[in-house]
Amino acid sequence: MTSLSDPRVRDFLLQGTRTGMLAYTASDGRPLAAPVWFVVEDGDIVFNTGASTAKGRSIARDPRVALTVDLPEPPYAFVQVQGEAVVSEDPDELVRTATAIARRYMGPERAEEFGRRNGVPGELAVRLRPTRVVSAFDMVG
Repeated sequence: MTSLSDPRVRDFLLQGTRTGMLAYTASDGRPLAAPVWFVVEDGDIVFNTGASTAKGRSIARDPRVALTVDLPEPPYAFVQVQGEAVVSEDPDELVRTATAIARRYMGPERAEEFGRRNGVPGELAVRLRPTRVVSAFDMVG
């Protein structure tokens, strides 16, 4: 089993603007998945979501989630991070994480703008603390 401290896993997760697919469960137990922008920080996957969204409500009910990031063209690869989500509604943490995520996906010139826009009351800063990391690289090699 690998971990987020594995350089190959970290590099894969941090390359470019890959979107993660977050898997969680609906209130009736149905499996759901939704795209999220994320960063890797202190051994965790960090993303933001609204407290009243399906993701936010699901995490409040059951913090067990999984995030999969893939490379959809040759040589094909993926990393799946399974774990428990820990949330924060701290205003400073919301702005900080939203800004870090925006820096990755929107660029440094728009990071603060999106950080202020997305780091507001009603949002959650979510840390996915890994319990298991599964990866496969160069799947055609």
